[in-house]
Amino acid sequence: MLGNIKINNISKSFDDVHVLNNFSLDIEPGNFVSLIGPSGCGKSTLLRIIGGLERSYEGTVVLDGEKITKAGSDRGFAFQGSNLFPWLTVKGNVAFGLKARKIYKEKKQDVTDIINLVGLKGFENSYPHQISGGMQQRASLARSLVGHPKVLLLDEPLGALDAFTRMNLQDEILRIKNENNMTMLMVTHDVDEAIYMSDKVVVMSARPSRVEAVIDINLPRPRVRVQDAFTLYRNKILDVLNYGGKLHEAEYNI
Repeated sequence: MLGNIKINNISKSFDDVHVLNNFSLDIEPGNFVSLIGPSGCGKSTLLRIIGGLERSYEGTVVLDGEKITKAGSDRGFAFQGSNLFPWLTVKGNVAFGLKARKIYKEKKQDVTDIINLVGLKGFENSYPHQISGGMQQRASLARSLVGHPKVLLLDEPLGALDAFTRMNLQDEILRIKNENNMTMLMVTHDVDEAIYMSDKVVVMSARPSRVEAVIDINLPRPRVRVQDAFTLYRNKILDVLNYGGKLHEAEYNI
């Protein structure tokens, strides 16, 4: 499993709104990279382009040497809401994609394994309304992971959760990443979450968006949120973001 992503000069507009402007970024295999920036700067749009869900744009995205032109099982996608089908059980939701691809019979054990991996053993036959929000998000992650993707795309998957559940799931996602050695790319508005989880934090400018800074997070794992070095990274990122105001012309890697 590799998972090397090369984003080359991506430009994207919606009607008269220019969202991405010659956006380029290389993501190394096995890295956890967070995208952070002002609302509306194109973070989720970029994720959808990588996922093959947006096809009308300029530039190219290449995964392990192959140009991305459509959605594929080599990329899993987890959204902010769980987006589970309410009429299906946890097991049914996780298995849905495999059944759609007509490979469920030979991959049936994978469904059980992934449900166990995300900590939902014993809830296989529960419906979404019967489990907590955190458990629904675990089920959504399981659905994204069951096809063994090279890349997992996370669009603010924990944004709707309470603080304690969110921190627990941050650790679960990191554990899953380490066990599967996959590349993960996450959109977040939470600076602390980006520092805690990421190998690199990519700060995006206001639209039309470009890379404002790429910040390597050189902290040992597991990370301590209250240590001085963590605070220094937070201040660096907030400095680039200019505390949510207009971004200045920062051009540096850390």
